[in-house]
Amino acid sequence: MPDNDWSTQLKKIEREFDGLPPEPSPAFKKMQSEEERRAQERTQQRAAMIGAGARLVLVFALFGALIIWPYANTCGAGWFGYVGTEAVIVAGGLWVAFTTWRYRLPKMHALSLLIILVGLVLIAAQVLPRTGYAVVDPKNPPQLWCPETTAPVAPTTSGTGATPLASGSENILAPSPAREASVALPTSDLLGQRVRYAAKSMESRWQESSSDLVKQLRPQRAVLERIAHPESRLPRDP
Repeated sequence: MPDNDWSTQLKKIEREFDGLPPEPSPAFKKMQSEEERRAQERTQQRAAMIGAGARLVLVFALFGALIIWPYANTCGAGWFGYVGTEAVIVAGGLWVAFTTWRYRLPKMHALSLLIILVGLVLIAAQVLPRTGYAVVDPKNPPQLWCPETTAPVAPTTSGTGATPLASGSENILAPSPAREASVALPTSDLLGQRVRYAAKSMESRWQESSSDLVKQLRPQRAVLERIAHPESRLPRDP
């Protein structure tokens, strides 16, 4: 029997003498290490599934934000914010796709690819009509920047831009902010009607307050007229 066999047998005898279990065979060691590796992969895969699910929740929250978008998104800063949100959706889909590919999650990976495709379609639907690569209405083409609008000038009285307030036989010109606020108001929606009603109410209140002010200042005006024209206080000859 070779020497190495004697050394192996002596090791076995020493382990039995010490009360230790027999030394595992190389095949058993390989199987045990393989089982540990699989358990570790399952743990990492479970953690990756939870992380990918959380990322998917965030991406779907952005989809919900697009559905209930509260701001104007036809042009200007509102449009850039809307397209930026769509770009974040695509970035989130890429993030989920990278994680699911690394940890072998085929279902979530397919869902992430679908999210990326939908995000790119949404961006194309916003960008292509504004760059000339899609058919648009020639009368109302979508624009990248909002056109500048100039409000029409409100009609004025006597060229002074003021509203006459009558008190007896006196006419006093007082500015009317309600009339200025009611210029170029929308006429087709409910909000425009409410704004017009508020502007009219403000104008009527302004006129009432101006009339009250005129009545309160009438004695002071009479005193100033007497000071400016002292001859009016002299008694007339019979």
